[in-house]
Amino acid sequence: MPSFDSARGRLHYRRWSLARPAATVVLLPGTGQHSGHYHQFAAALGRAGIELWALDTAGQGLSEGDPDAPGTLDELAGDARRLLALAHAAHERAPVLMGHSLGAATALTVAATAPPDLAGLVLCGTPRRGTEIIPDPARAVLAVHGVDDRRAPIDVIRLWTARHGSVDLREYADAGHDLLHEPVRGRVAADIAQWVLATRR
Repeated sequence: MPSFDSARGRLHYRRWSLARPAATVVLLPGTGQHSGHYHQFAAALGRAGIELWALDTAGQGLSEGDPDAPGTLDELAGDARRLLALAHAAHERAPVLMGHSLGAATALTVAATAPPDLAGLVLCGTPRRGTEIIPDPARAVLAVHGVDDRRAPIDVIRLWTARHGSVDLREYADAGHDLLHEPVRGRVAADIAQWVLATRR
């Protein structure tokens, strides 16, 4: 797997390459997850012509670091910017940045602080601390969330999206926190793919 150096050691990432992708998504996993958990999601996006890149956060997967201390949001955002730059250079096209749970909070931090060129944001299972960040109203944002999410209750994200009209919230009944691995995962992936293709540039 390819990798790059960070302040907390060598970080690995996975790329499901397509010859001529219509769009690119860079995924930041949640706590305790890594790129190897996303083969099915990558395949679903690939069928829609979307290439997926996914990071092994510090201490997860093949990446070096302490699994109990992946870094501050600012440090994680720095890692994400490095991977975004690599994905952008590979196709000379602004990628969509996606994050799950901690990755969603990281993605919002990236977009809010010295934001790179992004085609949009996809947030999955956004935690409460992510909702403390005000999204740029000029940036397209999709939030996907399970109605039965106990780790990040949906009421918080409903209030946040109601305050910020630029965020498109999609809710999934009978689904919890880890939408990309639950029975609704096919519908979630299809919704994300459709949204990404509609926002590409």
